[in-house]
Amino acid sequence: MKYRVTAILLIFCIISSGFSRFFIYAGFELNKNYIAAKLCENRNKPWMHCNGRCYLMKKIKAAEEKQAANDRETQKNLLQEAFCQTSGQVKFFTQVIRVMLIPNNSIHLPKVHGAVFRPPQLG
Repeated sequence: MKYRVTAILLIFCIISSGFSRFFIYAGFELNKNYIAAKLCENRNKPWMHCNGRCYLMKKIKAAEEKQAANDRETQKNLLQEAFCQTSGQVKFFTQVIRVMLIPNNSIHLPKVHGAVFRPPQLG
């Protein structure tokens, strides 16, 4: 049972990482009045009708930058994992073990230009 719960929790975490923008928007919609009254940059300018959208845009931009930074870090880690340093010594063997002669078994066809390659006759 605990493996099933752990698997479901891990699946949820993996899936939810792609929906960060959705969670930011859902949090904004749930707390729209509080954000507009307390966190909005334009709360002192009611004629702009911002209603907290400036705060929403800042959060979305911060989430995108964080995801881009994570992607860059992942690319760096992949590059570091792929790098393999080996010694620069190359060893050549100069002794010939055995020379083998390959027989020439070619097929000799007759040089007769005979009736084999003639066009069909009509009529």
